[in-house]
Amino acid sequence: MLSRLMSSSIRSLDRECNCTVRLLDDSEYTCTIQRDAKGQYLFDLICHHLNLLEKDYFGIRYVDPDKQRHWLEFTKSIAKQMKSQPPFTMCLRVKFYPPDPAALKEEITRYLVFLQVKRDLYHGRLLCKTSDAALLAAYILQAEIGDYDPGKHPEGYSSKFQFFPKHSEKLERRIAEIHKTELIGQSPETSELNFLQKAQMLETYGVDPHPCKDVSGNPAFLAFTPFGFTVLQGNRRVHFLKWEEVTKLKFEAKTFHIYANQKEDKKIILTYFAPTPEACKHLWKCGVENQAFYKLEKSSQVRTVSSSNLFFKGSRFRYSGKVAKEVMEQSAKIKRDPPEIHRAGMVPSRSCPSITHGPRLTSVPRTRRRAVHISIMEGLESLRDSAHSTPVRSVSHGDSFMPSRGQMVDGSEASTSAVISDEAYSPSDSVLPTPVAEHGMEPLARHLNGAPCSIDEEKDSEAGTSKEGQAAEFGPGRRALHGLSPEEPCLLCLTITTRKGNHILL
Repeated sequence: MLSRLMSSSIRSLDRECNCTVRLLDDSEYTCTIQRDAKGQYLFDLICHHLNLLEKDYFGIRYVDPDKQRHWLEFTKSIAKQMKSQPPFTMCLRVKFYPPDPAALKEEITRYLVFLQVKRDLYHGRLLCKTSDAALLAAYILQAEIGDYDPGKHPEGYSSKFQFFPKHSEKLERRIAEIHKTELIGQSPETSELNFLQKAQMLETYGVDPHPCKDVSGNPAFLAFTPFGFTVLQGNRRVHFLKWEEVTKLKFEAKTFHIYANQKEDKKIILTYFAPTPEACKHLWKCGVENQAFYKLEKSSQVRTVSSSNLFFKGSRFRYSGKVAKEVMEQSAKIKRDPPEIHRAGMVPSRSCPSITHGPRLTSVPRTRRRAVHISIMEGLESLRDSAHSTPVRSVSHGDSFMPSRGQMVDGSEASTSAVISDEAYSPSDSVLPTPVAEHGMEPLARHLNGAPCSIDEEKDSEAGTSKEGQAAEFGPGRRALHGLSPEEPCLLCLTITTRKGNHILL
């Protein structure tokens, strides 16, 4: 009898596993779940813990042992989706950025979106001009430390905060000036809302970059935003398609195609290559979900889509959540007392610290950037050593997307006399080869290397895919600098690695 009871207890333990979810303020939520529990169960637990009702904008992200990012599917078993052994480590992140953050019903939702966009700014995914950068950083200061107080905030106090991958003394002074003079009396919730309204107007708001290459082998980053599909090269937006223009997304192996109809019934196709078939499938699924969420009027219009032109061939996938319009209608019906918000304040975080003692960057010649990269990484040494490493392993394929040293030098030869200055500021200018233009985007010449092509050119383009695809294979490039984990990629999607070889899940 005793042995039967013991074996029953052991079997019960085998059916349970521990799960840790890192939240947007970098606190952790740990729970025990049944092995057959579905993603929806875990997500509901987290939303209950946060007292979050407008939850459809959020998702749970994890990284598999091959360093491939995934969104947890709520209709499937958690254990079957995770390719590693428990305990499982995941992150709560904004999956669908609100098109208008001011329209969110509850302050708790805006606060969580604020934390996400602040993280995007720090990791270099939200690009902006100097004037915008100073204002955004000042809003963060006001939200976190309140009004300027000479007794508490000595000269140079803004230099203690790390808002971007890099910034100069001049920018720090401008941030402090705005904080001291223009934001007096703003409450944290007002500053957070103003921050979101300013960020929402930037072209890279909501960008979660997927590294790819065009058919000529040029690096590019594909992203899905609340307003459409975008392609970034360097730190410029070279293509943008509104969701109503996108007609079809498909992939085969590592090749990703976007079909669209523009004005005057002009049909175009964009073709890009992902680093692996798994990365391409993830890109495709993200595109399908974003298109359904932002484009459709109601979830009953969602259909199962195929990755191939032939429905019986390739992968099939169906978005299972609500669409944006339904989420807004449901939010309008919320009637409760606003939940209490416990703001993180000045507590440093692992991946998006408010306060850092890393080196401050001043304006330096472009030819000295590599030395600056090394300096940045030395400044982040304490972050690497103290960060909570995750159970993911294997080598990141971020290296494949780094331009070789020769390519980086060639790209800057024409402007060796230029400097990293406030006038051409970009939060990720230190890691991107192309400076941000203050006057908008430069038009690119029409060609098939990821540029729009007519529907008549599709056959020729696809016929050359195999040869071009081989030419665009992702050979190992020499690593010029360390970057950030694939869980929180900047526009270079690299990886910070600890001295022990573990990857940091940021």
